[in-house]
Amino acid sequence: MAEQTSTATDTEIPLGLTSAEAAERLQRFGPNEPVPPRRRRALVQFLQLFIEPLTFVLLVASGIAALLGEFVDATLIVSIVLASTTVNFVQAYRSQRAVERLSVSIVPTATVLRDGAWQELPRWTLVPGDVIRLTAGDLVPADARLLEAIHLTVQQAALTGESFPVEKQANPTAPPSQDPDAAHMVFLGSSVVSGSGIAEVVATGKNTLFGGIVARLGAPPPETAFQRGLREFSHLITRTIVALVLVVLAVTLSLGRAPLDSLLFAVALAVGLTPEFLPMIVTIALAQGAIRMARRRVLVKSLPAIENLGSIDIVCSDKTGTLTLGEMRLMRALTLAGNDSSRVLQLGWINARAQSGLVSPFDQALLATELPTLPTFTKVDELPFDFERRRVSVVVRLLGEPLLLITKGAPEAILPACTAFEDERGIVHPFEETMRQNATSLFRQLSTEGLRVLAVAWRVWESPHPLRPEDENELVLAGFLAFADPPLSEARETLAQLAADGVRVKLLTGDNELVAAAICRAVGLPAERIVLGSELEHLEPLALERLVEEADVFARVTPAQKHRIVLALKAHGHAVAFLGDGINDAPSLHAADVGISVVNAVDIAREAADIVLLDRRLSTLHEGILEGRRAFSNVMTFLLMETSSNFGNVFSMAGAAALLPFLPLLPHQILLNNFLYDLAQVAIPRDRVDPQLTASPRRWDIGFVRTAMLVLGPVSSLFDFLTFAVLLFLFRADEMLFHSGWFVESLVTQCLVVFVIRTARAPWHWLPSPALALNVLVIVLIGLWLPYSPLAAFLGFVPLPPVYLAFLAGAVASYLILVELTKRALYTWWNHRHRETVRSGRQ
Repeated sequence: MAEQTSTATDTEIPLGLTSAEAAERLQRFGPNEPVPPRRRRALVQFLQLFIEPLTFVLLVASGIAALLGEFVDATLIVSIVLASTTVNFVQAYRSQRAVERLSVSIVPTATVLRDGAWQELPRWTLVPGDVIRLTAGDLVPADARLLEAIHLTVQQAALTGESFPVEKQANPTAPPSQDPDAAHMVFLGSSVVSGSGIAEVVATGKNTLFGGIVARLGAPPPETAFQRGLREFSHLITRTIVALVLVVLAVTLSLGRAPLDSLLFAVALAVGLTPEFLPMIVTIALAQGAIRMARRRVLVKSLPAIENLGSIDIVCSDKTGTLTLGEMRLMRALTLAGNDSSRVLQLGWINARAQSGLVSPFDQALLATELPTLPTFTKVDELPFDFERRRVSVVVRLLGEPLLLITKGAPEAILPACTAFEDERGIVHPFEETMRQNATSLFRQLSTEGLRVLAVAWRVWESPHPLRPEDENELVLAGFLAFADPPLSEARETLAQLAADGVRVKLLTGDNELVAAAICRAVGLPAERIVLGSELEHLEPLALERLVEEADVFARVTPAQKHRIVLALKAHGHAVAFLGDGINDAPSLHAADVGISVVNAVDIAREAADIVLLDRRLSTLHEGILEGRRAFSNVMTFLLMETSSNFGNVFSMAGAAALLPFLPLLPHQILLNNFLYDLAQVAIPRDRVDPQLTASPRRWDIGFVRTAMLVLGPVSSLFDFLTFAVLLFLFRADEMLFHSGWFVESLVTQCLVVFVIRTARAPWHWLPSPALALNVLVIVLIGLWLPYSPLAAFLGFVPLPPVYLAFLAGAVASYLILVELTKRALYTWWNHRHRETVRSGRQ
């Protein structure tokens, strides 16, 4: 047979493009992005904020007021809308830019021949004419024609829906095609399962087959639990606003008030209840979380993943690099007699050196081992590793020897294929039952010591046809290679911390149960029951759900079985994170609530992940989970603020409008109150979060938000109506004094209540960040100053009597105490409800 493994013809591989040629083509063809990101200019983003429905209505109404001669009211309303929109835009825009700067560090790359040298370049820079190199685990970066292919198989499910990999062959002279069945073409959107190849890019970006599909579908990414919660909250607020505006408008018109004043008052109330800063607060909270996580070597690819990470209660992971160092070291090369053997080491080294697929940690450890003399050989053929065969085979010609087939892989896969064994003297004997038992015993003994074991076998190769899986039989067992991956010194402590924070770690490993048990003993992971992958094969879904709930260690599991475990855990009510870096981990990464990969993972795993760890240690992931919970807590603090005191005050105004002979606040005063209140909340995303709020998984619960609104809102309204009574009956307040007194009371109570709501315990037990405390107190002082300021007359305020300020101090203190007591009862009820929900969902 011909001594080559490439299916390429004699056509020479092009030398690739120069940087100048590539730059010119990039200008001509555009970036290699199937759907170019919509990068709107800052001015466009700013102007779009003015077409929000309520903002637009306010501006139109202000224009009508100006036409009717109400220039003061119109000017005030427009000024407050402009100031509010500017703050909203500046804060959100700065956070978006910060996240964009972080995302640059995890941009997909491709191996490209540029300026005569192979380089790792961002995928978006590829242009037609570039020459690229593909290896197992790579995502195909563009549509390309194969110039060389070595046992290349590609997964094209995203293009064809076909789940089985297809074989590709080189044909440099064939015309480009967009037919997925074209054997000489590889396409953007597919991934390399095994083998390697060199190809010439023929189409990029939206001109690719995948780009055309994406452009036709245009489907948005799936909605996350957090995004769904925000949508439900928005619907709740929208229904409340619509009902409130219609009722207030009807009441004020029925009382004979001017239609324009009634409309402005109703719309201003709607603006007061609308959490218009919510998108900005969410963006800042998530961006701040992403920045803090980046400092802890956790890179976030999509901001909603931060919130999902905070809800995680189960992490599924292999042990390598999470519970162990992830640095494989060759400890011994053994014959079946248990003696060290240079022959076994040499055969394993040749196999690792000759194979052209993905270089495994075992191969790296073998190639890093010094041999007395480096063997000289010529590679003839190979069968790359796959998860069904669990082995890799190469055919080589050693100097002065016949062709040799060398196979290396899992002992469970290789021992059944062996019919003979080689002793220390190089003599081949039949592999009888006694020796099979001895070999199995040696393998199990090494595994019990926590060593990972590969078997090495060989046979003389005389077949004229290319190497096929069925040729891996009648092998001669040479011996075993034993590798060590020591446990992390911090693993035991980190597992305990995760458990204390409500996160269980489940070990999903392809290793045998003996190795898994040894690692579990070393790190303190409960392993009373170890489930084998074979036990999962024929289980019904409900039985599988019960099994994965009970067991924490799964051994000898395939990637497909890992996928089933993740889906079963989710079906049982868990929020699941999956940590993977292998070629076949992509389905599990997609299926998990949060897919997590590492920076040195294969392309397909890194692309499928939501979060990328620069450091694979569990302690790094633990920090990321806590950051997710902090971001979630800050967003929830803002939502509770909006649906408690803010809702109560707006409800009070609606009630007062029906009882008073005048409007309780003028439209511009309502907007000013709302603007100052929103400014006080801008620092919430930078607050110090109470550890009690991060001590367990946090999940979105619209029922809790609704209950908080219905419980805390009336508490706020109670003190509002008390203030109304004091102003009307004790101070005999006219319209301007009433406006001034209630404006101050409303603003002060709304702002100060954040110190109570932001923590699950007494406020003095967990103090706010200096930024939040200063921000809130400054806004409170501004509110107290306005009735005495030079702007008072312009805004429609008058100075407040000192006696009223004394009353206000006592009322605010009483209000905060009552909110604190109500909050504690609310959290007690919610915690009980949460426990009952979790318990019932997992029975």
